[in-house]
Amino acid sequence: MFFLNVSIVFVVLVYYYFTRTFKYWQSRNIPGPRPLPFFGNIIKYVFRKLNGAVVFKQIYDEYPNEKFVGIYRMTTPNLLIRDLDLAKTILIKDFDNFDDRGMEISKNGLGANLFHAEADIWRPLRSLFSPLFTTSKLKNMAHLINKRCDIFLDQIKKITKVKSEQEVYSLVQKFTMSSIFACIFGLDINPDNDLLLKKMMKIDNMSFSRNIFQELDLLYPGVLKKFYTTFFSGELSNFFFGLVRDIMQERNGKPSNRKDFIDLILELNNQGNIIETAKRADESGIDCVKLTNDVIAAQAFIFYIAGYETSAATVSFMLYELAINPLIQEKLIAEIDDALHQCNGNITYEIVNELSYVDKVFNETLRKYPVIDIQRRAKSNYNIPGTDITIEKGTIILLPTLAISHDEKYYPNPDKFDPERFSPENESKRHPCAFIPFGTGPRTCIGMSFARYQSRLCVIKLLYNFRVEVSKNTPKTVSFDPERVVIAPKGGMHLNLIPRKK
Repeated sequence: MFFLNVSIVFVVLVYYYFTRTFKYWQSRNIPGPRPLPFFGNIIKYVFRKLNGAVVFKQIYDEYPNEKFVGIYRMTTPNLLIRDLDLAKTILIKDFDNFDDRGMEISKNGLGANLFHAEADIWRPLRSLFSPLFTTSKLKNMAHLINKRCDIFLDQIKKITKVKSEQEVYSLVQKFTMSSIFACIFGLDINPDNDLLLKKMMKIDNMSFSRNIFQELDLLYPGVLKKFYTTFFSGELSNFFFGLVRDIMQERNGKPSNRKDFIDLILELNNQGNIIETAKRADESGIDCVKLTNDVIAAQAFIFYIAGYETSAATVSFMLYELAINPLIQEKLIAEIDDALHQCNGNITYEIVNELSYVDKVFNETLRKYPVIDIQRRAKSNYNIPGTDITIEKGTIILLPTLAISHDEKYYPNPDKFDPERFSPENESKRHPCAFIPFGTGPRTCIGMSFARYQSRLCVIKLLYNFRVEVSKNTPKTVSFDPERVVIAPKGGMHLNLIPRKK
């Protein structure tokens, strides 16, 4: 009897603990779905039934007349924003109160990167690294991307002689991985080197697959930071730390003239533009950051994250849409053929960025398949304009990009792939926050231009040599992989690559 009573008390206490926050939004008269004990509103995400972006889209769609919705990620209250005017205010006008992404991980090791960094570290990091991503720097780096793209194309030509049907997602991953490592570290990864590629794909799994640390942070926000740990495994951290250390030693403080990321860092250092870490006089934060090898490795890691998986997924979705929309593909091929004919096949940085229909198709792909949602955290109590509702300090704000980009209010017939949504006249009619795949405001993705150039170059060169067609294994509808932390095709993307006769 004693043990039964103890068990009952234990169950009651556990139930109370995992439901104690579930009156938070109700007490503030903010609508939202009823949470489940322990899981909140994300049970399908927790059990890997749905990608997180799909879960938030389903919630978004349930409240068409609301400006914001109260949800629970496990037991933590989050505010999901539906109103784009409020989104613009948070991301731009009142950015200073929402300059933190709310990533509760240790800022040591790989966590000290531009994406995850808290605002006081992010600001000096952004100031330090922004000069590395100017148009002139990207132009100087373009030859590295072009070379990797040509090697990738040669590989495609070779394997399609044997079999036209290919799983293009994994193929494009090999290109973007080799391109990123060439641009960051100056490394030449041969697509025929199976051993190295296997190692790289292991790095991919450690970077983008969900792990126990992410689940733990959902349950106990801030626990990773408290114990000085991150989402990233020791093996992953050691790989990037070791790689940067070896390359810095090899170059002995002198640029190699490859114009890669490490070269640009060394040039900054030699020009005296690197500043030591210094706290503000009032000890309220950090004004500048010391550029150690570990800090360089953390930025190299996040540039790899931003340029590898996002580009591979976007190109794969783009090829899929072109395969099932052959008229759009023909129009795109005509623009590419005309441009490359005029330049005798010598693709330059300017040509890639001048092709207007390529840009429309690329943007429509990002509209239909935005890679990741946007998250911010309130730095202090914030009154929502026009209401008596206060967002309390520390509250996570979620902007569900997949849901917004499929809202018929902004995109009629949202499941239709229509590049003309991005004609100048149509763009001018739309709310600026209806299309923010790279974010907006001061924390816009710093590598946006790089990702756009790399992805478009890949598609241009592919379509100059191949037509893309559906195969017997092409999915009729695309599903998103629930095992990935970003939007990626579940089961890959099978398409036929048919050599063009020119």
